[in-house]
Amino acid sequence: MRRPTSADVGAAAGVSAKTVSNVLLGRLGASEATRAAVLAAIEQLGYRVNMAGRGLVSGRTGRVAVVVPNLYQPYFAELAERLIHALEERGCTTMLRVAHDREAELAAVLGPTTATVDGVIVSPHFLSGDSLAERTPPRPVVQLGSAPTPLRDCVVMGERAGSEAMTRHLLESGRRRIALVWNNAPGTAPQGDRFEGYLAALAAYGVPRDDALFVSGSDWDRRASGYEAMVGLLRQKVAFDAALCVNDAIAVGALRALHSFGRRVPTDVAVTGFDDTDESEFTSPPLSSVSPEQPVMVEAAVRMLLERIDGYAGPVREVRTNAHLVLRASSLPA
Repeated sequence: MRRPTSADVGAAAGVSAKTVSNVLLGRLGASEATRAAVLAAIEQLGYRVNMAGRGLVSGRTGRVAVVVPNLYQPYFAELAERLIHALEERGCTTMLRVAHDREAELAAVLGPTTATVDGVIVSPHFLSGDSLAERTPPRPVVQLGSAPTPLRDCVVMGERAGSEAMTRHLLESGRRRIALVWNNAPGTAPQGDRFEGYLAALAAYGVPRDDALFVSGSDWDRRASGYEAMVGLLRQKVAFDAALCVNDAIAVGALRALHSFGRRVPTDVAVTGFDDTDESEFTSPPLSSVSPEQPVMVEAAVRMLLERIDGYAGPVREVRTNAHLVLRASSLPA
């Protein structure tokens, strides 16, 4: 049986083969209706992109590297899955790299571990603008998350706005002693946009900063670290009526510690997270969280990368997405 071609897809969708190619590559110009018709025709006909043929014609592999710091943190696992699906919808295959330290991130961005790809989308934890100041990646790179840099296209989530909004929610609920359960390294102070948002909300309500309420665990992003940090705070017998956690994984550990010590959530202590991962709906009680609108971030990152691969050579771009609160039972008013 003959395999369907892009011309067959175009005929079924009522467009040209060139338009089919543009849709698969994520190029600008095709309307949503056209894109939907092409994708429906692809599904109907069972069309598969001939990556070898595309590579011979264009000099490209059709492959994109997705780089995340870990997969045990639900946020990064969900992000990687969304990126892979979004890229596959545009006819790309993917290579998933878990870069657990600065050297691994650098190797993925600069090429030693991603030599066979056309571009890289990296969600960094360790890299900064200084890391690449004197080194130019050999292929297009888009940064998704973390602090923006002047050296590459990036998508920046609304971390400060989301953290400030959640802190305000807790203050409006009558809480005044809001512990900060963070993922900073031991011996260092919290920092970054989420921390700045927390401080801004306290200042707006005239609540003084109290560093005795800042706690962190020994690892930067595990549920066990949230448990460890919360146990440490409870043993110090510092009075607090809410816990603003840097992410959902940390919040899950904090919830377990509070339950272990007989603290009722939210009656005694309100708890919130950040990232609105799937598990936040299934904690006990369900966890209030900040949604960074991950699908919007993924769409922007994929679009910018494919534009670079397709030849865009303009100035570095920065896309800032929004954040909104998803309120659940863990932060009901006292």
